[in-house]
Amino acid sequence: MLGKMMFKNGWRHPLRTVLTIIGVGIAISAYIFLKTVITGWYAGVEASSANRVVTRNKISLTFSLPLAYEQKIKTVPNVTEVTYGNWFGGTYIDEKNFFAQFAVDPDTYFDVYPEYLLEPGVLDTLKAERNACVVGRKLAERFKWEVGQEIRLIGTIFPGDWDFVIRGIYDGARPNTDTSTMFFNWKMFDEKIAETAPSRAGNVGFYIMSLADANSASQTCEAVDALFDNSSAETLTETESAFQLGFVSMSGSIIQALQVISFVIIAIVLLVLVNTMNMSARERMSEYGVLKTLGFQKSYIFRLILGESFVISVLGGLIGYLIGLGLITVMGKALGSFFPVFAIEPTTLIFAGITTLAVGIVAALPPTVSAIRTPIVDALREIG
Repeated sequence: MLGKMMFKNGWRHPLRTVLTIIGVGIAISAYIFLKTVITGWYAGVEASSANRVVTRNKISLTFSLPLAYEQKIKTVPNVTEVTYGNWFGGTYIDEKNFFAQFAVDPDTYFDVYPEYLLEPGVLDTLKAERNACVVGRKLAERFKWEVGQEIRLIGTIFPGDWDFVIRGIYDGARPNTDTSTMFFNWKMFDEKIAETAPSRAGNVGFYIMSLADANSASQTCEAVDALFDNSSAETLTETESAFQLGFVSMSGSIIQALQVISFVIIAIVLLVLVNTMNMSARERMSEYGVLKTLGFQKSYIFRLILGESFVISVLGGLIGYLIGLGLITVMGKALGSFFPVFAIEPTTLIFAGITTLAVGIVAALPPTVSAIRTPIVDALREIG
């Protein structure tokens, strides 16, 4: 009986109820989208390994380091493997086709990054062929690339036309593994640089080390940097997560703004639903007076109002879920180049669900207090 009354009360003014549900749904979907964008921004940090540290030039990542540093870094205790690479930054056909490209040492890079899964024989080909490259599954799907296809990148940081042959497509061992990157042989890269800009040859952009003990990462970082104190190219070594966080911090203001907006959206949902429930309670004040006259307890009135609030908030939340899932699916394809991992986290859906229920409860409190505190005589005056 109570359930029927809750549902009927919720739909006594269909237009108002529908508009409120739509408003809640849009707000919840916007919250899901914004939180997914924030999660995508931090995807690189979340995917970082505690057993890896990164060394770069102390001045900036745009300054290089001598290749000769590799042998010295290998002598540092706790370092089990050292690899290196360069950010390439080329353009494919059009500048809007942005994606990450790295010249790496194939002999060591995929040992340090075992989460990049290659088909048997691909790594040997990458080592043997100077113009060979491997691309991530997501990147290959984006441009409809196939193994054996020839592609050309137009150099920006390193000028010229750079031709490659795709020899493999790698997959990720984990869901948050970035599969939107291209890797090619550093030796080919360095040989061409030696021809076009000899002064830039023999240098790398960064070193990455695997550690035997992640708990000693800070001591290892200090030991590596101590090797090159007062040299012409001093280093800054930090954990992989700290290194990735450095890129995220460049957009810190944007991320903070999105965080604030996501919570503002929740406040808007609450205000919309509280306004609807207050209007409903005022219209039914005489009915609540009759219920109290007949001996119904205050708890019954609370459950009646709470149920109506739940009907609206839950329906709005479900619509928000559906809109949010569709929006993420569509936008994931459009934003794939900016967010290599763009998917809704389970925690985002859980929090959105909890928020929907919490808003339903909180929105029911003001009209409940008003209905309970209004004397029966004042409530019955509205009968006419």
